[in-house]
Amino acid sequence: MFHDKRSKKVVFIAHCLLNQNSISDGTAVYPAAFKEVIDFFLNSDVGIVQMPCPEFCCLGLDRGNIYGADSPVVVENTRIRSAMKNDSLNIKLAGLADLVVQQIVEYKKYGFEVIGMIGANRSPNCGVDTTSDYNAEINGMGLFVEKIVKRLSEENISVPMIGIKGTRL
Repeated sequence: MFHDKRSKKVVFIAHCLLNQNSISDGTAVYPAAFKEVIDFFLNSDVGIVQMPCPEFCCLGLDRGNIYGADSPVVVENTRIRSAMKNDSLNIKLAGLADLVVQQIVEYKKYGFEVIGMIGANRSPNCGVDTTSDYNAEINGMGLFVEKIVKRLSEENISVPMIGIKGTRL
């Protein structure tokens, strides 16, 4: 099956790395996307799977902060992290993580190489190496990535992960 020109290689990427328009006010680094990341994978013939944005899916585009861009990024991220721990949002977040894992399982089932997952460091949900909590950037994973890692472990699947961010702001 799948004996055509496809590379059978995919990478899973945090939603905001492909769509900066989805993130909270005051946190966009680029007008549209991290072009260098996208170009790298396209030039390497690797398909890009955009993971859902947990914050957009759970909180909407307006994350509920009337001060928006006036809040420091880590303060806003900490507020979002706290909001995402709400029981109903946590259940929705788990469902989004299940969706990502289901896609990974499906690709692997048909012999595709899932070369990795790229998260957005400092993010309260998609951070891989760092996240935001206590109004600071701290070591650790975001809530969404934690759930994905837990589900992958339950499926006995290992996927290399890295986190990137476009600025140190």
